[in-house]
Amino acid sequence: MLGFGDKALELYRMINPIEHARTKEASKKYKVEPYVIAADVYGAGNLIGRGGWTWYTGSASWYYKAGIEYILGVKVENGYLKIDPCIPKDWTQYQIQYKWGESVYWINVKNLSHVNRGVKKVLLDGNEVENNIRLDGSARSYKIEVEL
Repeated sequence: MLGFGDKALELYRMINPIEHARTKEASKKYKVEPYVIAADVYGAGNLIGRGGWTWYTGSASWYYKAGIEYILGVKVENGYLKIDPCIPKDWTQYQIQYKWGESVYWINVKNLSHVNRGVKKVLLDGNEVENNIRLDGSARSYKIEVEL
């Protein structure tokens, strides 16, 4: 989902199974349970939009990864936190509570410019920092503010 910008909401709808059953026609095309994450949705030929491989264990982890990392933008690599959301323009803000070891990170993302992506500023406990925060598990509480 990275790099799609204006397509964030469309992509959310594509991966959310309930969106494939909003109408009787859509439900007939999708043909699988709208309350279960499908491992795949056909994208070619006369099967476009049809779901497949429901109740497939691995699909839930990909859905989680898509939501947390690529939509909300919370990415952790080698003990560092980076926040790079790709959200619908009409989302004005959202909050996340992230726990690392014994520490808690209270993250507030503000989108007052109504953009899909593009981090302008990151504040850690009121101080501007680079968008690459070293995590610690020392039982502290941190406040992170992100401005798009």
